[in-house]
Amino acid sequence: MIVMAVVLLYALWTLRSPQAPSAGSVASKNVGPTSLTAEMIPLVSGDEPIVEIFTKAGCPVCHAIPGIPGAVGQVGPPLTLGVTGAQRLSDSSYQGKASTVHEYVVESVVDPSVFVVPGYPERTMPVWYGAKLSALALQKIAEYLEHQTGNVLEK
Repeated sequence: MIVMAVVLLYALWTLRSPQAPSAGSVASKNVGPTSLTAEMIPLVSGDEPIVEIFTKAGCPVCHAIPGIPGAVGQVGPPLTLGVTGAQRLSDSSYQGKASTVHEYVVESVVDPSVFVVPGYPERTMPVWYGAKLSALALQKIAEYLEHQTGNVLEK
């Protein structure tokens, strides 16, 4: 668990660089040891249990997620979208195309710059996550998150 936490923290630190890789980025010969490209992140197939989907995708590093052990991150907003999803969709600064919380979750992963929750830093959510998750994994994530209202598990 400690090694996993260190690796995820290292990934987070690397992603905070102003030149985060885009969905179409390709590893080059000049990539240094501190560079993280989309090709380095394992694909989450969606066949895994929901806890493993979130963990493999690295979501707990930045987000507090109810029902996911150890998901107490504070860089991104808590993923209690059963409470906050409708509020975000009705926020006057929301310019996305989603009309349901489920669609909002998918949109937030595939194109995270569409809406950044007020009080959280822009360009922190990797833009290539949507390309690294299977459609099934993204569907399961959205189904799970649209019903979450609280109770973040510490460990």
